[in-house]
This record gives sequence, C-alpha cells and structure tokens, in this order.
Amino acid sequence: MPKYLFHANYTNEGLKGLVKEGGTGRRKAVEKLFASVGAKVESFYYAFGDTDLFVIADVPDAVSSTALSLIVNASGAATVRTTVLIMPEEIDAAVKKTADYRPPGK
Repeated sequence: MPKYLFHANYTNEGLKGLVKEGGTGRRKAVEKLFASVGAKVESFYYAFGDTDLFVIADVPDAVSSTALSLIVNASGAATVRTTVLIMPEEIDAAVKKTADYRPPGK
C-alpha cells in the first residue's frame, strides 16, 4: 500500500480543539478518520517549527489520500499538505526504466 506523509498545521480554531481534547484525543480522531477510507496510521508526531503535526500512513490510493486532505482542509481546523513517500525498492525499479528524453536546447 502506498505511503504518504501528511504535514498539518492547526488554525486558531483547531488549536482550541487540541487544547480541549489533548494530543492523544486528536491522535484517536485522526486514526479513525484514516481507517474510514481504508488507511492505517503508521506514525503520528507533533513537532516544533513550521509544521505542527506529521502523520505517516499507508493509504490505499491517491483518491483516498486526496479525500483525507480535502476533508481536513475543508473543516477549517487545520491545513494539510501531502507528500507521496517512495520506498527504496521503488527507486530501484525506477532507475531500471528507460525513456526517450531530450533536454531543452539539445
């Protein structure tokens, strides 16, 4: 199953909910959300810096990943960016592929 990294930042409203529910309460809610589309949360971390929360999950497909991002972003409680994660074995397969490419200007 493809892996995705979700980067989330709380809005002011979302932070109020986090303070009310606590970190473990939000983790349970996120795990339930992901399970509802057939995904499984692998890791869930809060962080200092530019991103409030990182979630790595196995998600069935890009449509499910997009649905998760849309649902959270539409809630207004957080903003989410999504990164597709690539396994080393997938890189091995990719470097074996050939393609007909001409760089610009050549």
